[in-house]
Amino acid sequence: MTQYKDYGYESAKPAHTAVYLLPPIRDLLGSIGPGTRILDVGCGNGYICGQLLENGRTVVGIDLSEQGISIARQTYPKGRFEVLAADRDVLANLHEQPFDIVLSTEVVEHLYDPKSYIAGCHAALKPGGRMIVSTPYHGYLKNLALSVFNKWDWHLKPLWDGGHIKFWSRETLGQLMTEAGLTNIQFRGAGRYPYMWMSMVMSGERGK
Repeated sequence: MTQYKDYGYESAKPAHTAVYLLPPIRDLLGSIGPGTRILDVGCGNGYICGQLLENGRTVVGIDLSEQGISIARQTYPKGRFEVLAADRDVLANLHEQPFDIVLSTEVVEHLYDPKSYIAGCHAALKPGGRMIVSTPYHGYLKNLALSVFNKWDWHLKPLWDGGHIKFWSRETLGQLMTEAGLTNIQFRGAGRYPYMWMSMVMSGERGK
């Protein structure tokens, strides 16, 4: 059995990705008022959860990092944070009702079994709810630039234990979401400039 290697969170400081991920996430979230229920899958130290804990929203964060969850609990006491993976039993394990929003940032690229993960996220959504997921962007122009400038080793970082093992394009991530039963797929680029984006953020809806 493959064991999880803790990311090693040391503080409540945001990851560098938060700077460019939050604007498109907020754009795809739209207007979310009091009573909105949000599940953050792979919440890390809870920073993004903390940005959404306002106006009467309920935010639950799950992650396999015990260090990250400990920091999140201390920093954002109004949220709920648990050491837990996303699977089809996530709601039963949390003893929670389905969520309006399932958010997951920079997680899917680390997973050997992304289909089980996306099925768990889908199962956690109420009918009509939305999933928002981000991952590093890969597309023709960016991949070409990485090849021309011989930057693949720097980009892929194969010596990083627990690093990226799957590399998603807009098409493949969209297919993963569609096959899980999500519809109305939307796309936003995040960071840098068009077609050289650092990440992409996509959303999809569970049918009513």
